[in-house]
Amino acid sequence: MERTVVLKLLCGLLLAFTTALPNSDDWDIYSFHINSTVTSRYATTTITSRVVNRMDEAKEIEFHVQIPKNAFISRFRMFVDGQAYDGEVKAKEVAQRQYADAVSRGQSAVIVSSVGRTMEEFKTSVTIAALKKVTFELTYEELLMRQLGKYNLQIHAQPLQPVKDFKVDVYIHEQAGINFVEIKGGLTKDVLADAITMTHSGHEAWVHFYPTVDQQKTCSGCGDKGLNGDLVIVYDVDRENSLGDIETSPGYFVHHFAPVGLPRISKNVVFVIDRSGSMHGRKMEQTRTALIHILGDLAEDDFFGLITFDGEISHWKRELLQATSTNVESAKSFASNIDDGGATNINDALLAGARLLNNHPREGSASILILLTDGDPTAGVTIPEAIQSNVRRAISGKFPLYCLGFGSDVNFDFLEKMSLQNNGAARRIYEHSDADSQLKGFYEEVATPLLTDVTMVYVGGTNVTQTKFSQYYNGSEIVVAGQITDNESFTPYVEAISVKVPIKFGEMSKTMNTSDAAFDSRIERVWAYITVKQMLENELLLSGAAKDQLKEQILELSLKYKFVTPLTSMVVTKPPGENADVLHKGKETSSQQRAGLPLSGGSSPQVLPPLGVPGISRHHSGYPFHRLFAVPSRPIWDSVLSARADDEDMETRDMLEMDYGPTYSNPPTQAPHMAPTTTTPAPFTHRFLLKAENQSLPLCFDASGSVHLKLFHHLSADLFVDGQLDSLKLGGFTRIVVHLRTDHYIDIDVSGISVNEDHTVTLKPEPLFTAGRATVTTRDKEIDIAVGDSRLVILRHERDGKRFLWPVLKVMPSGDDIHGILVHKAPEYEEISALRLKIGQQEVNVSRASALDYSVASSPNVDCLLTSADSALQKSLGDFII
Repeated sequence: MERTVVLKLLCGLLLAFTTALPNSDDWDIYSFHINSTVTSRYATTTITSRVVNRMDEAKEIEFHVQIPKNAFISRFRMFVDGQAYDGEVKAKEVAQRQYADAVSRGQSAVIVSSVGRTMEEFKTSVTIAALKKVTFELTYEELLMRQLGKYNLQIHAQPLQPVKDFKVDVYIHEQAGINFVEIKGGLTKDVLADAITMTHSGHEAWVHFYPTVDQQKTCSGCGDKGLNGDLVIVYDVDRENSLGDIETSPGYFVHHFAPVGLPRISKNVVFVIDRSGSMHGRKMEQTRTALIHILGDLAEDDFFGLITFDGEISHWKRELLQATSTNVESAKSFASNIDDGGATNINDALLAGARLLNNHPREGSASILILLTDGDPTAGVTIPEAIQSNVRRAISGKFPLYCLGFGSDVNFDFLEKMSLQNNGAARRIYEHSDADSQLKGFYEEVATPLLTDVTMVYVGGTNVTQTKFSQYYNGSEIVVAGQITDNESFTPYVEAISVKVPIKFGEMSKTMNTSDAAFDSRIERVWAYITVKQMLENELLLSGAAKDQLKEQILELSLKYKFVTPLTSMVVTKPPGENADVLHKGKETSSQQRAGLPLSGGSSPQVLPPLGVPGISRHHSGYPFHRLFAVPSRPIWDSVLSARADDEDMETRDMLEMDYGPTYSNPPTQAPHMAPTTTTPAPFTHRFLLKAENQSLPLCFDASGSVHLKLFHHLSADLFVDGQLDSLKLGGFTRIVVHLRTDHYIDIDVSGISVNEDHTVTLKPEPLFTAGRATVTTRDKEIDIAVGDSRLVILRHERDGKRFLWPVLKVMPSGDDIHGILVHKAPEYEEISALRLKIGQQEVNVSRASALDYSVASSPNVDCLLTSADSALQKSLGDFII
């Protein structure tokens, strides 16, 4: 009987191993791919590790990766001996019972996860027989939050050994346009810099990181264990002073709001600094350094106050003072002399700070209260709930409270709840050499208020995430998602206060975009992601029946969208004889940001109403389709093919059955996966376009029958792509097969994608994956396949309720052994008369016609010059038919 394993991801300190780690010297990672696609700030990343046990005995093989704290794992899978072992998200209690049952049968659990500053560890292992292989696939999703004017996509690479086939591919698509892209992190230094390529063009950006084995061994900090570092892709999008970027699909919307060109609002800020005995040493020194720097950055029209506390409270001044040079220098002198010692009276310190702000209101300004502490309350009021109640009553929703928890011993749950109760956020400051930079970085995020009393309104929207924010800061972004009751009447607008003046944003940005939910469930998943994040925060503030009700809603969404959250765990069935583990999602996020606005003042969190969540589209398991990878270039093929059905002569027929035969390393006379037709269907017509530069009109020709075409054959690369035209009144392809090597191919039809690896066929509903040398990404209405330096995009069209495919070769490698209709160059022609052309050495008659250009997503109808296939191709059409 198969034993069940439940994988465990704990947020907390590193737990002790109860058995030794597997010895990585006994197995080889022959392929390690990280594929990430970012569409409208929503990132889906898949890590694929392929490992072989090269020993003559069974060995335990480990899969160990790090993922961002803000991410939700949404998929985990292992392939062992051709058998797939899929993860299943379950309620935590159910998973715990399954785990306990396994332990009671003597199956000990050994899985360790730890929490760092921005990443969480995922670790599991499986025993593999001698000379056998295992493939691990982990997918996680996250919404990138804008901080200090940019988004950061962080990818950590630590494969545990140098890897021959190591690839990181990142594709970014932003409909608003990409303003800039930068690559940072430890993996960009010294010899590794040569392994990075980046292309940025308009709405798209590609980043590739392909280090050689030598580079993985000789880079700074590298060695026998290979790479260990981060690749951070930093970017921002083009912006307007408008309503922002809004994406809609049937039933859902996502709104990104970050207007530019607004005047700054002067602020009133009070810093409340813990100087208790536990702050002794480096903590106090770093706090003084950061505070002196922050005071120097105050704008002259800002007003500020400074309070320090241990068991007693000390004021720099008993009133808010303007940040003149004299006052700032006086405050710096006060800060430089802060000494540690004594107890911790958080209650009285925060009440004093709130009183300072309440007693000195200024019309048209934005007030902020900032607490820095490293310990639990030990003096005055020490009951956390009582302190939270007192502070909430003192602030009364007038301004946000930001709590900075210094070190690992701080009661972070207490600070987080108190911040959320007062429209702010909590952040942990890690005890490292850069703690002062962390403090300064936080302040920069709230240093420039631009709007106050922000209200997001969505007429025709329901089940909307947080819509009220007390403040909006420069460099941040508000993200709201919801469901739409009626797409036709859906009307969004934003109301806010800008420097004493009410302002309304109602003009649509040029980036308003509508997606087809039949192909793209990403918008729905973004809504689910933000909703679950905010519900988890709201759940901290509740108790009793209300808390239980909200937890039920969180659990329902987490299970529905297969998110590993604090209320769910992932169960994976492993081969017989394996140990049992348990995987959880920790509660703490990397920066304790509220989903929707990093460190911006939100309204007091409200419990969202019970959700009547509609069913997910089950087309391709409801996963989004994203285009990804391969550096873009000017299309180097001259012929662009398109097809149009001749409605007068076509009859609807069933699709021809196709079979699979052996693959090949040399081109056969008949492609192995396309079986010859055994019956002759009634003839129907497909119309193709051949476009070339400097031609007033493209050539077009018709092909009759349900033919199988050689699309792209690259002999030396052992890459062959063939397609079958449909037998309906559509004119596109019903099936495209990509052969990579013997017994390894990707099969794409109108209903989905499957991969055959070593005679094992696997359906691929996920948005991106690797198959041998190929990286496959599905996005909206496109399927993007990158193999080496080749890139094939398959567009998915729909006409009259019927779906079909159309291939476009975006990037073709160089070489003399490349054949197929996708790479056939369109011939030049000369007009002899109105309807007679000279093509090559022939003069041919043509007629004016039209065709739908399926090489473009919108399928425009274009005029063309119709001639015979042999004349247009300057060779027999039979040369391209299988």
